[in-house]
Amino acid sequence: MPDPTLDSIRDKLESGRRLSAVDGEFLYRDDVDLHAVGELADVVRARKNGNVAYYNLNMHLNPTNICIYRCSLCAYSRDADEPGAYTMNSEQILARGQEAVEAGCTELHIVGGVHPDKPFDWYLDIIASLHTAYPRLHLKAWTAIEIAWFAQMTKRPVRLILEDLVRAGLGSLPGGGAEIFDPEVRQQICPRKADARTWLAIHRAAHQLGLRTNATMLYGHLEHVEHRVDHLVALRQLQDVTGGFQAFIPLAFHPENTRLAHLEKPSALAALRTIAVSRLMLDNFDHVKAFWVSLGIGTAQTALAYGADDLDGTVHYELIHHEAGARSPQALTVDELRALITEAGREPVERDTLYRPVRRDGVNWQLV
Repeated sequence: MPDPTLDSIRDKLESGRRLSAVDGEFLYRDDVDLHAVGELADVVRARKNGNVAYYNLNMHLNPTNICIYRCSLCAYSRDADEPGAYTMNSEQILARGQEAVEAGCTELHIVGGVHPDKPFDWYLDIIASLHTAYPRLHLKAWTAIEIAWFAQMTKRPVRLILEDLVRAGLGSLPGGGAEIFDPEVRQQICPRKADARTWLAIHRAAHQLGLRTNATMLYGHLEHVEHRVDHLVALRQLQDVTGGFQAFIPLAFHPENTRLAHLEKPSALAALRTIAVSRLMLDNFDHVKAFWVSLGIGTAQTALAYGADDLDGTVHYELIHHEAGARSPQALTVDELRALITEAGREPVERDTLYRPVRRDGVNWQLV
């Protein structure tokens, strides 16, 4: 087959044909015009979502930073006896839920360290107590890495773990822990974590139960272009089977305070190219998110012209990226999010976690 060109890729997109891994690697080349790639991605974005860009009101909860894995890419995790280590008690956890409700949030995003001494019931009770106290608050909780640990320590199938969590009040799964699927790269950045096959199997099981999930890719560390494209293809293949992924979130690696601190953070141009290539490769994903905490506000706003249709949300109390040197604010207001979207020429639409439009009067809200 002849080598790809922008024209051949444009022809594929116009005729509804799927891009290949070779096409994806071509689009990642530095000598391929970034803005032309962005224009192609923007056409796909508009075809899927019109002129809308989404945001939500959400708050993060990280119940503990004590973690058995201590991955080289992580600045957040601690050993139990290390300065800065913490584990929240039930009162603190419920207080975060109360704060989220009082702020008008529709979502609480819950992830954290894999604590070596906490039983599965501790994690289950976090969901159950929050859901009981704040039943309208959507609980997006526990990455596939945490789910894999729950299954390992209880010696129970993943499906039963997920069923327990759903009964307790779990609403959906976040996409964290995917990092990069390539086993050689994964061995260097997170050797003890669940592998790619396990991550994908857990999301497959969640989708089979009717749970919607997100997917991520951490880029800009030890991986190469072919690893990124391989990661996207694996996600696309699972989505072909289950249709359960809602959004894809490319996460720029922040090296500060990690064991990979000698690396440079990926540039804004690399971020925009990754957003655009992701939008073009993931033809069966409805949404690509420009996570402003990871990208920075200016780059995230620009990404709305490079294939992204979502800025995430208000994101109070994000710790993981900020511990690794993210310079983005600790939170954004609704007015700030709407202004960023409007300035980018898009129509701001508040959504809930499941991408249903929200109408609100102050902190009071209802689904449209």
